[in-house]
Amino acid sequence: MAPPRAIFVGTATPALGAAICTTLGVAPARARLERFSDGEVHVELDDSVRGARCFVVQSTCAPVSDTLLELLVMVDALRRSSAGSIVAIIPYFGFARQDRKARPRTPISAKLCANLLTAAGVDRVLSVDLHTGQLQGFFDIPFDHLFSKTVLVDELRHLGLGGPGTVVVAPDAGGVERARAYAKRLDVPLAIVDQAHAGAGRALGVVGDVRGAAAIIVDDIVDTAETLVTAAQALMQAGAASVVACATHPVLSPGAIARIDASPLGALVVTDTIPLGPEARACAKLRTRSMAPLIAEAIRRIHRDDSISSLFA
Repeated sequence: MAPPRAIFVGTATPALGAAICTTLGVAPARARLERFSDGEVHVELDDSVRGARCFVVQSTCAPVSDTLLELLVMVDALRRSSAGSIVAIIPYFGFARQDRKARPRTPISAKLCANLLTAAGVDRVLSVDLHTGQLQGFFDIPFDHLFSKTVLVDELRHLGLGGPGTVVVAPDAGGVERARAYAKRLDVPLAIVDQAHAGAGRALGVVGDVRGAAAIIVDDIVDTAETLVTAAQALMQAGAASVVACATHPVLSPGAIARIDASPLGALVVTDTIPLGPEARACAKLRTRSMAPLIAEAIRRIHRDDSISSLFA
């Protein structure tokens, strides 16, 4: 069967989109995306998509509202051009942390985004390492949830980690399930940084033995980097020999790189679901692994109507 011919790449993740197309051996589908003087998004497709299964690669990363609207406009253009079906490839799903009413009179923005994508005409969604797995239930269309652990574990092993003398660490209680998956794959014990009882002037506690070990902190998103840095400090105080971290989505808001540079972290391994800015690219501690091969394989299987369940492991 021929490879997919209609893979559109948004402006949020151009390098990742290009790498996915290169892996599949196809050229990105042609489309012109313009912004009027007031910032209004306009899309015009240069190729016919009538009856075709179309894929749109676009992370909804910063500026989140702009990249989300761009994705919706691209989907609308495809639907109105008689596309056979539309698959939204959203490596980083913005608004994912707004998945519940944490306080009174607040929105559940993740559900709103799911409704918008469905209303725009998306038939299927694929994303990577959702902040919480239950976000899949916000959609009434098929949702494929890929995990970066295979990619990141390969890089951790390249750094010489794994086996005796290594311990995987959840930076808080909410990350235990994710950290356990890494610990199982690396065949190492699990520890947890207890932040629940931390207060002013009180050190974080560590549940588990990390003395003399190479500690690996595992998280899904690194935003301000405060959680990673405080966890790394707690681990060093608990006797860890070294600390590295891995996170799928490098949001890296202002000040994050400075915190990482000044921290005990020896390295931070991330993926390319979000492009790195100039400051992040210059950071010697940051290492990036691409999700393009895994996402490309998922696209290939979706296009062929093959099972992709083995990619979720």
